Amino acid sequence: MANITFSNPAYKDKTVYATAGSHTETILKIAKQNQIPISFSCGDGECATCLIKVTSLSDKTRMGGPLTEKEKTVLVESGKLTKADIEKMAVDDLPSPWRLACQMIVRDEDILVEY
Repeated sequence: MANITFSNPAYKDKTVYATAGSHTETILKIAKQNQIPISFSCGDGECATCLIKVTSLSDKTRMGGPLTEKEKTVLVESGKLTKADIEKMAVDDLPSPWRLACQMIVRDEDILVEY
């Protein structure tokens, strides 16, 4: 089980449990199931409305699956990452702190999601 702590200055922090390994459980889906108000428009990785910052709260630093191609495009277009950042993360096998809630799949790790 993964513990996900959702944090936003306008709301009280909320920690929820998520089943790891399900390839359908995105951060956005988990947030919606737990009445956590992450903004979103398309829900398909096209608009960056559901942009989140993710930090590992455990020794595991995977922080979800790898960036999707949609995320790479949107994160570069929004100025959160550069193409060089993405290449370096791929070579060094490092996670991105910036993700799209509609694209990030939860793994078995405790994370902080700032939205």
